[in-house]
Amino acid sequence: MIKRILSLGLLILLCFLYACGANNAKAVYHTILPEDAKKMMDENSSYIILDVRTKAEYKEQHIPDAILIPNTEIKDRAETELPDKDALIFVYCRSGVRAAGAAKDLADMGYTSIYDIGGIINWPYDKVSG
Repeated sequence: MIKRILSLGLLILLCFLYACGANNAKAVYHTILPEDAKKMMDENSSYIILDVRTKAEYKEQHIPDAILIPNTEIKDRAETELPDKDALIFVYCRSGVRAAGAAKDLADMGYTSIYDIGGIINWPYDKVSG
């Protein structure tokens, strides 16, 4: 419990420091637990859930309302399909490896509110297929 509170406090501090930083500060992404992501989703009316797996994996099972941009296509498609670089974006894959890479790519492209929520295998909430 204390670890979770410290993690959340650190996340808030990092967000504050980033918001107060210089205009030329490099964008970063944040890694958060599924529980924290779900809480943020419940508290915000506008956000994007980004699935960076393959189309076949997405069809098998995905988080409701997630959009699919495979991690191999992020650099080519993000600016067209995710035009608001300040949008709240939650990124996931199967186990977390591709999500981390895609989150880094988005941050490098100037997206400012990127949260890596790891893998769908650790997502304890609703999932849909199709």
